[in-house]
Amino acid sequence: MKATLRYRSCFATALICTAMSTAIWAEEDITTAMSGPVARAVFTNGINDREPVDDVTQVGIDVNQIFFFTELRGMAGQTVSHRWEYNGAVMAEVPFNVGAPRWRVWSSKKLVPAWTGEWQVSVIDANGNNVGSRSFNYGAP
Repeated sequence: MKATLRYRSCFATALICTAMSTAIWAEEDITTAMSGPVARAVFTNGINDREPVDDVTQVGIDVNQIFFFTELRGMAGQTVSHRWEYNGAVMAEVPFNVGAPRWRVWSSKKLVPAWTGEWQVSVIDANGNNVGSRSFNYGAP
């Protein structure tokens, strides 16, 4: 009887841990995954080995630079841009050539403490279409 209870307890604990890790993985996947040619889009404090070091949506005014990382699929040979917008105004547009069927690329923006509020970066294809976008808040939450 004791062995059966111990087994059931271990089994229940394993199920709970599996469910928790699946929920955490699913939540992380939702925040960075996008549909269409943009497989991932992430604001990050840095890039290491062609990958974002973190995924941020809120940035304090002590940060003076932010990166926008995207992983593109099926856009080889096209010119794509990252369009940085603040308060509806285009602050920068960074074009790049997509060199392979799976292409990781990033751009960055220097931030000035007077530019607090919501920022948006859109991925613009060669035809001028917005194929994906994300936003972050700069300043106090």
